[in-house]
Amino acid sequence: MCGRYNFTVEQSDEVLEILEKINAKFQGKEARTGEVYPTNLAPILIEEKKEVSPVLSTWGFPKFDQKGVIINARSETAFEKKTFRDSLINRRCIVPTTGFYEWDANKQKFMFRLEGTNALYMAGLYTYYRDEMRYVILTTDANESMREVHNRMPLIIPRNEIETWITDYNATNEILKRVPPQLIREAV
Repeated sequence: MCGRYNFTVEQSDEVLEILEKINAKFQGKEARTGEVYPTNLAPILIEEKKEVSPVLSTWGFPKFDQKGVIINARSETAFEKKTFRDSLINRRCIVPTTGFYEWDANKQKFMFRLEGTNALYMAGLYTYYRDEMRYVILTTDANESMREVHNRMPLIIPRNEIETWITDYNATNEILKRVPPQLIREAV
């Protein structure tokens, strides 16, 4: 599961570039930087005019009963769920981060990052709700680097496959079944 993540421009030139494009495109709207919580307005990458482009979106699909939001979708069952099926087919996105947070059973908070880079890209889906763009993060079974802390983790997309995930529906099934890369864990 992924309940919070980090989007800090000081840590990553890639993230800074995304934020600069967002600020130029959406003057007057503030993207959340630092620790991002559900329902925050944050950058995601989508396909616009046949190219990958950053946009602002709100984290969380509204629940059916309008009480709260759904922030994650299980990659193994997303095609089967009415809430996610159409988005998985037509509206895949990338959630750019500098890492994500998870808590263990003792309530110790950890930051998870990719070794060798200050950017981590998570697979997501987006939809429109009352003319507002909303997104969720796809999760998968945790690998060895995560399992001690939590049994789920975000589906991580390598930088060189961002465009493939967003634009190539034929690659979706293969990417959904991948084992995520090993991560670095740091107590926060």
